[in-house]
Amino acid sequence: MSDTLVLNPHNVVEIFEDCLFRDGEDTTDHIVAEGIMMKAGFNPTRLNAHQPEIEAMLAELPDDYRESGGGGMSFLNACMDRHGNQWTGMHQTMDQLFILGIAIGKAHYLMDREMWSAFPGGVPYVSVSV
Repeated sequence: MSDTLVLNPHNVVEIFEDCLFRDGEDTTDHIVAEGIMMKAGFNPTRLNAHQPEIEAMLAELPDDYRESGGGGMSFLNACMDRHGNQWTGMHQTMDQLFILGIAIGKAHYLMDREMWSAFPGGVPYVSVSV
């Protein structure tokens, strides 16, 4: 993981890709998490090894995302960090971060997918517990 900033697109993509299964690996004990745009199956050993880094990245999101803070926030606002800086402009990268968070049990959607159309932009609100 890059040392410059914990939450940055490079770190999210690098960890996401490292947690995916590689050719020839046994996928029997996979961990599946569904995002807004994709579903991913992760290698549990590498996912567990990256859990502290994933938690650190989730902790950099605005306090409104925290269960103990605002209780959850729109996916659309996840491009900003808790310091008010835009850390990414790519929805795919934000989705990857939340998929990793869901896979380790530290993020969840506030409503089922069938209800997302009720939210602004038709995207869910997400809550994190870090």
